[in-house]
Amino acid sequence: MRIGIFGAGGMAEALGGQWSGAGHEVMVAARDRAKAEKISTRVGTWAETARASDAILLAISAPSVTEVVAAAGNLAGRILIDCTNAVGPGAVLTIPDQAERIAAAAPGAHVVKAFNLCHVDVWRMTPPMFDGRPLAVPLCGPPEAVEVVSSLVRDIGCTPLNAGGLDRARLMEATMAFTVGLWFGGHDAQACFPPLPA
Repeated sequence: MRIGIFGAGGMAEALGGQWSGAGHEVMVAARDRAKAEKISTRVGTWAETARASDAILLAISAPSVTEVVAAAGNLAGRILIDCTNAVGPGAVLTIPDQAERIAAAAPGAHVVKAFNLCHVDVWRMTPPMFDGRPLAVPLCGPPEAVEVVSSLVRDIGCTPLNAGGLDRARLMEATMAFTVGLWFGGHDAQACFPPLPA
């Protein structure tokens, strides 16, 4: 698959490296071209990268997403994977409904919320697995786009979970803020949930 990445930070490097290793074509656009070139030999502007990609990972700071999406031009038909988190001090959401804001800023694009629940170091693991169980990655978005992103989740050794439409992304964003608050407080957020058989 032709994957574009907007941004050249940790998430871009971690997921871009995983997907390159799985045989995907990865192209990067970022404000810092030198950093982008460390992730991929294929580097372009926002618009060039968008035109050359079937799916685009939005791995930029949450407040700048809509500005970058606008600079990328027509994104109709593209899958936009939103891994951004808008969290401020005290693990409080500073931009509610981020994924839906992105969808409104990119008419005709198919936005999928994914990869936002774990720290970047988890996405560097090959594969992300804990106690012999692959990490589950919930996805919120239109069914056809979720199916495509599910294949990218499997390519890094994780298990995709179809968590519903984009309207449910706000719940995933709130879950992220809540669990980050627990982790920062020194608590194991995963211990809040019993296993499925129970």
